[in-house]
Amino acid sequence: MTHSPETPEVPIRPYTVTAAEVVPGDLLALSGEDAARHRWHVVTHTQPTSPEVIRVTLRPPLGGVDHEEALRREQRVTVAGRRLDPDAVPTGSSPALDDVAFRDGDRVHCLRAVDPQAQGVTYVRRWGAWHRDTEENQDDGVTDAQVRRWAAAADREGEVVRHEPRAVREAEAAGGRRVVVTGLGAVTPLGVGTDELWQGLLEGRHGIRELAGEEFDGLPVRIAGTVPVDPAGLLPRRSARRMNRAAQFAVLAAREAWADAGYADGGTRESGLDPERVGVSLGAILGDASVLVGGDRALREKGPRGVSPLTTPMTVPSQAASQVSLDLHITGEARTVTSACASGTEAIGQAVDRIRYGRVDIALAGGAEAVVTPAIMASFAAMRALADGDPSAGSPSRPFAKDRDGFVNGEGAGVLVLESEEHARARGARIYCEAAGWGLSADAHHVAAPDPSGDGIALALRRAVRDAGGRLADVVHVNAHATATVDGDLAEARALRGVLGRREVPVTALKGHMGHLQGAAGGVEAVAAVLTLHHEVMPPTVGCAELDDAIDLDVVRAGPRALPASGDLVLSNSFGFGGHNAVLALRRVG
Repeated sequence: MTHSPETPEVPIRPYTVTAAEVVPGDLLALSGEDAARHRWHVVTHTQPTSPEVIRVTLRPPLGGVDHEEALRREQRVTVAGRRLDPDAVPTGSSPALDDVAFRDGDRVHCLRAVDPQAQGVTYVRRWGAWHRDTEENQDDGVTDAQVRRWAAAADREGEVVRHEPRAVREAEAAGGRRVVVTGLGAVTPLGVGTDELWQGLLEGRHGIRELAGEEFDGLPVRIAGTVPVDPAGLLPRRSARRMNRAAQFAVLAAREAWADAGYADGGTRESGLDPERVGVSLGAILGDASVLVGGDRALREKGPRGVSPLTTPMTVPSQAASQVSLDLHITGEARTVTSACASGTEAIGQAVDRIRYGRVDIALAGGAEAVVTPAIMASFAAMRALADGDPSAGSPSRPFAKDRDGFVNGEGAGVLVLESEEHARARGARIYCEAAGWGLSADAHHVAAPDPSGDGIALALRRAVRDAGGRLADVVHVNAHATATVDGDLAEARALRGVLGRREVPVTALKGHMGHLQGAAGGVEAVAAVLTLHHEVMPPTVGCAELDDAIDLDVVRAGPRALPASGDLVLSNSFGFGGHNAVLALRRVG
């Protein structure tokens, strides 16, 4: 709250006069002590009440409540040497806040109205306390009780206190709704379901296995993070035959997330929802590369009649989104995002925006991928990007470790149910957290290698925090992309340290547990980040026995750690070949 055009800044040149000389418009201090404390009032009216006494009406120069003083005519007072137009000084009382229920996101504007040169201060409620609204915000905050005391004493002390509640509004072209997470589903190398995922993360287990199929014979690397069950066996046979492996993962994860959100088996109609107000947004790089490879093999071995008519619809990366749409009868939209290993996170971010601005009310968002195929494995090995080792001796994927030597290819799916907050609360849904914001950027550096400066990653990090309406001081934990490649881990660490400064924000990397799930990584790791907020526990980083000295981060290792209390944002990072950077910001629900 700053000066208004009606109350311009006034030069203060104090001198003393008698009360009899005071006229309306004077800036008056009742004593030299008041003048020294910059405690001034505008004289709005004078009225003689006796031959010896004059009654003056006073108002804070930046607005507030009038009060009266009886002054003896010969009494010495201090004036500022400049007059104001009393009619231009606003009146009004600071409202009592005793019965107001504060929420995180509320603002309080405070102004010392008796000082003509005062500047207003704004406090934002975060983490259950009030903090100054500055980029550097490192204060400890003040309590709700203190803010209420400010408001109660404001009129008496010549101050103005205004409370601005966090906006809750319906979707409209110029504004956005808050988006929350109400359901989770996952199929990963740790097993089928979010319980298997979460327990595996907390226990420090990994799901990296040796590839036993004969098609992998002769490959230089034969380990991957593979789902330990056949997804086709968990679906009706007829439906499974029409889905590629990635789509099977996606449908299983979407069904779990749908049920976890409290919706009825079967989909939108059984849940009493308008299917046009529900959407799907999934990330995938290739989806399931084996279908095209199999079609090509059938063509060479059996001729054109040997190629299945389902080859084309089962090859496209969009099959996972379309199969989820079919399975749950979702007609609002079924979109697919392909941005390398950032695909899953970007798909979630796009779903957040679709809900924010009223295109849909509910979305299933995440990623699905099944690219553990001989050709893909051979290609990654030719790039010298793959780690090798014996999975029985521990995870071959070693994020941030001094001895890391590449990533482990993986598969799976992770899906979140996102809803507008109004929709979720109206039906009494359990809310895990807020999907508060997201950020994108591009390195524009190399077809595969990350920009070693980390500048592109840093831009995505800052944009995610800004989009969430937060401050960097709000970040309490980071779920890192950290694929265990030498250059990639260093670039991400450099970006995190540059953005977060010297604050020791705990960082977890999960690819030691599962390998790199490609387009599904962002979805699965977002599920893990939501569970981290929900349970207030950070899983450990598997495979990092000795931290690389150059990383310079507080990497959670050895075992789970309690989530710090003084913060409310968790970031989930995804970065892909070609310089695609995507960051999701999740917030505790206050």
